[in-house]
Amino acid sequence: MVKTGLSRRAMCAGLAGFAGLGPGRVVASDVIDLEWSDLIPEGETWIPPEIQGLLPHDENAMASRQPPSSGVRTDWNGKTVRISGFIVPLDFDGTGLKAFMLAPFVGACIHVPPPPANQLVLVTTEEPYEADTMFDPATVTGLFGTVSTATELANVGYALAAETVVPYRR
Repeated sequence: MVKTGLSRRAMCAGLAGFAGLGPGRVVASDVIDLEWSDLIPEGETWIPPEIQGLLPHDENAMASRQPPSSGVRTDWNGKTVRISGFIVPLDFDGTGLKAFMLAPFVGACIHVPPPPANQLVLVTTEEPYEADTMFDPATVTGLFGTVSTATELANVGYALAAETVVPYRR
């Protein structure tokens, strides 16, 4: 299990405080669909040069090769968002995941260096999500906010308290 310094309860309470939300008050029309490019501050490039093209595979040095983040956007703090990406498991509970990072490309943090912190979302969920494989594509909906935390794999710039996690569908 990876310790992030944030409990799910503390993260949810803090994020809910931004929006004045209570349990069960999310309406489908209130959900904001995000793309990975939305998480990059305006005027910045989406994929930094450090992770474009082929990179050598050296698992021991992946986290140390994480490119610096150009900052995060606070536009969606305390809002309910939906974003799709690839799962990087962090905390298993039985057969399901209670915490994972969501990344914009498959293999992030494990087979190639992690993307910048503003391209990683720390997801926590009350109900364990049963992923079929390590890098399952998934769509996550829940309360969103900025966070500055580190896992063993990478620094993370965003957090999402998941209400739903479903397999990605085009």
